[in-house]
Amino acid sequence: MDVVLMLLGFALLVVGGDFLVRASVALSLKLNISKMVIGLTVVSFATSLPELLVSLNAALNGSPSIAINNVVGSNIANIGLVLGITALIGTIYVDKTFYKFNWPVLMLFSMLFYYFLSNDNKLSTLEGAILFIGLIVFVISVLRKSSDTEPDDSIDELTVVSNFKIGVWLLIGGAALYFGSDWLVKGAIVIAKEIGVSEAVISVSIIAVGTSVPELAASVMAVVRNEKAISLGNLIGSNIFNIGSVLGLTAMIKPIIVEDPLIVSRDLIWMLVFAAILLPLAFILKRHELKKTEGFVLVFIYGIFIYMVFMS
Repeated sequence: MDVVLMLLGFALLVVGGDFLVRASVALSLKLNISKMVIGLTVVSFATSLPELLVSLNAALNGSPSIAINNVVGSNIANIGLVLGITALIGTIYVDKTFYKFNWPVLMLFSMLFYYFLSNDNKLSTLEGAILFIGLIVFVISVLRKSSDTEPDDSIDELTVVSNFKIGVWLLIGGAALYFGSDWLVKGAIVIAKEIGVSEAVISVSIIAVGTSVPELAASVMAVVRNEKAISLGNLIGSNIFNIGSVLGLTAMIKPIIVEDPLIVSRDLIWMLVFAAILLPLAFILKRHELKKTEGFVLVFIYGIFIYMVFMS
C-alpha cells in the first residue's frame, strides 16, 4: 500500500507540474514577458513547487533529512539526469548570459548553502531569510536585464489560451502538487524504514527524481519545441529557486537541523560538483553547445552518484 501511495504521489507531481508550467508560461506570454525570463523565473518557480511542498511537508512532520536532501538531490538530478537526458534528445544552446550571470549566481547560492550547513549542521531562520532575500534580488536582476533584450516575436499556442483555462490549470496543478507531495513523503518514509535505508538516501534519490519530473517535462518539451531559452534557463533557475525559496522558506518557518552527516560530507559536495561542471561542459567540449556527448557525460556521472549513495 505504501508503494502504491508513493507511486500515486509521483503521478500527481507529474500531472501537477505539467499543468502549472503550462498555466505559468501562458500567463507570462500574455503579459509579453520574454521566454528567457519565463525560463529563469516563472517556469523555474512552477517546477520548484513540488520540492517546496515536499520539503515543507517533511520539515513540519519531523523529517529534516528529507527536507534538505530533497533539494540537494533535486539540484543534482536537474543537472545530471534532466539536463543530461535533454541534451541527449536535442542540442541545447548556451548564450553569454549563462557565463556572465546565471552560472555565477547558481555557484554563489550553492556555495552559500554549503557554508551555512557545514558551519553548524543547521539551516537557521536567519540563514533561510538570507537565501530568500538573495532569491528576490536575483529575480529583480533578471527582470531588469530582460528590459535590455529584444522582445520575442515567436508565435506560441499558449498565447491564445483563455484566462479561465489558465485559472483551471492553476487549480488542478496546485491541488495535484499538494496531494502528490504529501503522499510521496508519507510513502517514502515508511518504505525507507521497511527496507532498512535512511530517509536521507530515499530523499536524495527516489524523492529527488520524483520532484524533478516537472523540470524534465518542461525541458524536454522546450527542446522539442525549439524553445532554446526556456530549456537551460529553466534548470539553472530551478536550482536557484530550490535553494532560495524551497530551503529559504522552509528554514524561515522551521529551522532545519542536519541529522545525517553524509548530507554535508557527501551529497552537498556532489551538488557543488554538478553545478561547477556545467561551465567546462558548455565551453570546452563543444563551445556554447550541450549535445549528446555532454548529455552522456552528465547521465553517466549521475549514475555514479546514485551507485555511491546506495552502496554507502
